[in-house]
Amino acid sequence: MAGPRRIETLARVESIAADSYKSAAVDDRGRLFTWGLAAIEGRPAGLGYALDPEMDCQLTPKRVDALSEDRVVGVALSSGFTLAVTDAGAVFFFGGSGHGALDHGLSTNDVLPRRIEALTETGRRFVAVAAGRSHALALTEEGHVYGWGNKLANGHRKDRTPQLVTALASARVKLVYAHEYFSCAVTEKGEIFTWGQGFPNNFNLGHGVAATQPTPKRVEALSHVKVAAAAICGTHTLVAGEDGVVWGFGERAALGLGEANAPPGQIVVQPTPIPNLRVRTLP
Repeated sequence: MAGPRRIETLARVESIAADSYKSAAVDDRGRLFTWGLAAIEGRPAGLGYALDPEMDCQLTPKRVDALSEDRVVGVALSSGFTLAVTDAGAVFFFGGSGHGALDHGLSTNDVLPRRIEALTETGRRFVAVAAGRSHALALTEEGHVYGWGNKLANGHRKDRTPQLVTALASARVKLVYAHEYFSCAVTEKGEIFTWGQGFPNNFNLGHGVAATQPTPKRVEALSHVKVAAAAICGTHTLVAGEDGVVWGFGERAALGLGEANAPPGQIVVQPTPIPNLRVRTLP
């Protein structure tokens, strides 16, 4: 393909998501569409439907009919599983078990979406989800975060089943992010917290030290910034303030700091403004 092309089968899309093996889109009617690989290493990849045994890939967007009775408002993709949240506040899981790290009372390999009853039993309404390689986060409308899976990335010492991330219990979180083995949360006050294991040397966590962070910790170097949004990656992190300034930390070559020939592995330890860039974030 020489350049971008419109996906004709999708219209009035409100949100999108992608990982290494599949993609997803939610339209303005709350319908979820997915496409990509059907399985990874013999486990369902998280498309939400079964394919013909002779097919290993869904080439065009296909609706997840198992959620046709629900209005999907958010979706998160990991390399081996998918999370979806509905307007009723329920969270659904489908795909593999996150390399054995996830356990929601479901089978370890779910082709079709199944509700995570452990979250339903909390009595809370969930509004957003995030998925890492082997952990997951779910955000309630009150701003509480639940995490499960990889111990370092889920925000508490227990793993596998969803637990309240107590370090953020009073923070009123509005955004959650997950990637590989670390996580990020932004509060209504504009504070940003990160935790887990980042790469390289954990400097994309923003704490200025080459150490893992087992529980959520505020990025103090950005305490003067009212954070509006973030984007996290395996090598670097970008943070947008309400004033439109974008800050970056992690591997220099990926940060857009104007050094085209920056050698791989050169690290920006402290959050640094990206020159000549201003963004407008959505409310």
